Amino acid sequence: MCYYIYIMETEKEIIKYPRIHGVSFTEGGTPPTFPRHWHNAAEFHLIMKDGGIYKIDGITYKPNAGDILLVWPRELHEVVHCNKEGTVFVQFSSYLLESNSDFAAASHFLNEYHLLKKTENPELTGNIAERVFKIRDMQDQTHHFSETRCKLLIYEILLEIGEFVLKERRESLKDSGFPDKLLDYIRFACSYITEHSAENITQSQVAEKTGLSQFYFSKLFNEYTKMSFPAYLAGIRVQNAINLLENETLSVTDCAFEAGFQSTTTFNKIFHEIIGCSPREYRKMHSLNHQK
Repeated sequence: MCYYIYIMETEKEIIKYPRIHGVSFTEGGTPPTFPRHWHNAAEFHLIMKDGGIYKIDGITYKPNAGDILLVWPRELHEVVHCNKEGTVFVQFSSYLLESNSDFAAASHFLNEYHLLKKTENPELTGNIAERVFKIRDMQDQTHHFSETRCKLLIYEILLEIGEFVLKERRESLKDSGFPDKLLDYIRFACSYITEHSAENITQSQVAEKTGLSQFYFSKLFNEYTKMSFPAYLAGIRVQNAINLLENETLSVTDCAFEAGFQSTTTFNKIFHEIIGCSPREYRKMHSLNHQK
């Protein structure tokens, strides 16, 4: 079962991954209510019983058994009511989405979907449910590639959702045309940013590489990824720093500069804003986590 650090002042939940880095599964013991909060992770619920009530960005959802509830990174959400053993859910690091140019480019469309109903899409919800339980089964395994297998299952879920969403968008926009070319621009930009994140890259440089004006690139990037260029780049660098922090032979300063930050002050500030703790605190929690 996943556990939480809940910060009331900011409504931010800091998720720790006790077994598999970047992926957790929760069932049983979930509270009947949970106040409004947000986190950097994505959270997908498989609804086990009717009668639950959830809010995502102020909209109320009342899913039935077999439905899938989707909470995307940094969305305000709350559990208004959940029956005992009424849901199981998987949480996973936003890095899996944001480091993948396909999903980063499509987040404009993905984030519009929060409820997949079993009655309307039985094959899709059934496939997701099957993979969610496979992730559960992987939590207690000690196989060397458990993390890889879990993340592959997450990507399989995301791929099915992504293909479903884009198909629906194409059908709804068939008269005006679907902006595949715009997706290609954003996909290329996200890939370029990820590959060059450790360098001192700027928005104007990425816009030039993409073949767009800086103004149009900024507008398009914000619209499709739901993030500004600086925020996206900072998120990639922070995740790279997290990976580096796991190597305790590197100092925190080394991790900051190798990840692409130009100063430790900026690194500490942005790391705390995104993760909710300092890099040193994160390293300490991570080390304690692996001693359990």
